[in-house]
Amino acid sequence: MRIKKSKVGLARSRGGDALLFIIVALFGAFMLVPFVYAIVQSLKPTEEIFVYPPQFFVKNPTTENYRSLFQLTGSLWIPFERNVLNSVLVTVTGTVANLLFSSMAAFVLAKYPFPGHKWLFRLVVVALLFSGQVTALPQYIIMSRLHMINTLWSVIIPAAGTPLGLFLMKNFMTQLPDTMLEAATIDGAGIFTIYYKICMPLVKPAALTLVVFSFQGLWNTTGGSYIYEEVWKLVPTVLNDVAAGGMARVGAASAASVLLMIPPCVLFITLESRIVETMAFSGIKG
Repeated sequence: MRIKKSKVGLARSRGGDALLFIIVALFGAFMLVPFVYAIVQSLKPTEEIFVYPPQFFVKNPTTENYRSLFQLTGSLWIPFERNVLNSVLVTVTGTVANLLFSSMAAFVLAKYPFPGHKWLFRLVVVALLFSGQVTALPQYIIMSRLHMINTLWSVIIPAAGTPLGLFLMKNFMTQLPDTMLEAATIDGAGIFTIYYKICMPLVKPAALTLVVFSFQGLWNTTGGSYIYEEVWKLVPTVLNDVAAGGMARVGAASAASVLLMIPPCVLFITLESRIVETMAFSGIKG
């Protein structure tokens, strides 16, 4: 009887695993549809884009939309390479600054409590509820007072410290054992040595997750009202301007959306396993 029960339990386990696999596969396919649709749209000729009823798959794939997009960007009076360089500088500098400042602040909040640190962290949690529209006006006023409007710094500085980054890093660092830090202090390690050589290697999954979030946000930012001169504009702004030429540029707009998706997707796929590990241990639930 015991053997039969174990076989039944094993059969149920396999059946449950199969059911879970099917459910996860369905959800994965559902989330993959927008990406596939964007790629398919970018490969459609103009006559297939405006066909009714709309067709999901392409019948006569072509790269004409990409050639048209490159021709349009090549005809700009400011070289498109300059806009790419602007986006790369903003993305890399803002991501590194966000990681550095968020991790340093989180390290102090998690391991070196001071009077009012709990209330300060509660303010950080409250700040997570604010949308970009709420903070846009104060940020613009601050950047204007600092005479940084129409510079790349007007995008980099607000991105250098984010509530999400501090919240993520602090939750992860809180789980590090205090005895390990105390042992390092007894051995003569200073606070910066403990932060850089002990804490940061242990919270690498959280750091990589923050890198992905920050990279994705900065790469797709347009600069909003902070940047208005062509020489300082970012890639999303230029591609949106190029694609905003009416119905004739719908294909080019589809190609532009695919090109904008590539860098964040490559980075996410590369660091996906680390992100899953962070979600499991940082207190963030899906």
